[in-house]
Amino acid sequence: MFTGIVAAQGCINEVTETAGDRRFTIVTKDDCLDALVLGDSIAVSGVCLTAVARVPHGFVTDVSVETLQLTTAGHWQAGQVVNLETATTPATALGGHLVLGHVDGRARLVDLHEDARSHRLRFEAPAALARYVARKGSITLDGVSLTVNTVEGTRFGVNIIPLTYAHTTLGTLRSGDEVNLEVDVVARYVERLLQAGQ
Repeated sequence: MFTGIVAAQGCINEVTETAGDRRFTIVTKDDCLDALVLGDSIAVSGVCLTAVARVPHGFVTDVSVETLQLTTAGHWQAGQVVNLETATTPATALGGHLVLGHVDGRARLVDLHEDARSHRLRFEAPAALARYVARKGSITLDGVSLTVNTVEGTRFGVNIIPLTYAHTTLGTLRSGDEVNLEVDVVARYVERLLQAGQ
């Protein structure tokens, strides 16, 4: 489990095709991975992955076919920058919201503009996921915990403060780019409970 507070940015150092799926080597200049051990979970741009090997200042992870198809990981290339967050512990401050790293799908950036020192970004969610997006609710985009400011049909808007814009991959997005989208886990469970009650 994660909180959606990005600890550092990493770089995909190597991509290896392995019998139909892929293996990624990811490194970072920060020390956030120093305590990482084999089997640990780490959110890579919102995707919960497992460290299967350690390398200096980084780790190796395997990515399944399903994950490659459902998330932006299918387009990751060597040299690409990704957001990193290690798994939360009972002592971790819950600065964002409860994030599982189980990406629901991809959202597309429709447009963005400056708003004082912040940036307003508007995304298009897949129709099947749009019903889980609520104004002033929580959402995770590329592993970043955000508050939804506006909702119009399948489109929703978020505000990115300068720190987040500068220290996550959200600051590099351009119109048309896709991000990993995880809806609030509470919304999914509420829907499931309501369905069971029927």
